[in-house]
Amino acid sequence: MSGVERVSGFRLGVYVFKDAEVVDLAAPYGVFSVARRFDPEIDVFLVAEAMRPVQTQAGFTVLPNAAFSDRPAMHAFLIPGGFGTRQEMHNGRLHEFVRSLPETCLLASVCTGSWVFAAMGLLDGLAATSRKEADRIEASALGKVPIERLAEIAPRCRVSRARLVDAGRVVTAGGISAGMEMGFHLLRRAGYDERFMSEVARVMEYSAAYEIYRDDREI
Repeated sequence: MSGVERVSGFRLGVYVFKDAEVVDLAAPYGVFSVARRFDPEIDVFLVAEAMRPVQTQAGFTVLPNAAFSDRPAMHAFLIPGGFGTRQEMHNGRLHEFVRSLPETCLLASVCTGSWVFAAMGLLDGLAATSRKEADRIEASALGKVPIERLAEIAPRCRVSRARLVDAGRVVTAGGISAGMEMGFHLLRRAGYDERFMSEVARVMEYSAAYEIYRDDREI
């Protein structure tokens, strides 16, 4: 992504919903939070259907900064994964909100958040990814690994096992902790260079992991 013109005041909206996975939404949010120390014009905020508390997984409750009806301006909208994505796949209000976003707004997901885009048909003809490691239920006869489920939901999508897949407007990341790489990559899409991101990773004491995962992406 070298040579990308810097987007001034890049704004990331992170969707929060019932039973969203905490790390999925917190990891990219945290990367942007630290990046703001170096560029205070960077912004990150939580978006929900309505302005009321949202209980994510394990009882972690958050207050959104904006509701769908506010139509907040943003350069990227991120849907995390979690058990709740099974309902969000069929959430017409969410689908309408996503479709209302300008074409210039990136659509991002972490883990099973890609299922929402899949259900909307937004992954047809594109490459995308999801979590590759199964939990106990998913590994049993009762379940299915999320990345395999993605292939079922979007048969016209080319499923990739990369940690992050940038298909243009749609950017998807694998499971849970891959939200860290999503945060860094969205900064990359905003035009920040490797020196900037390396400095963010250093402050987060994430430098070693950043170096390992930096190139595990498909573009």
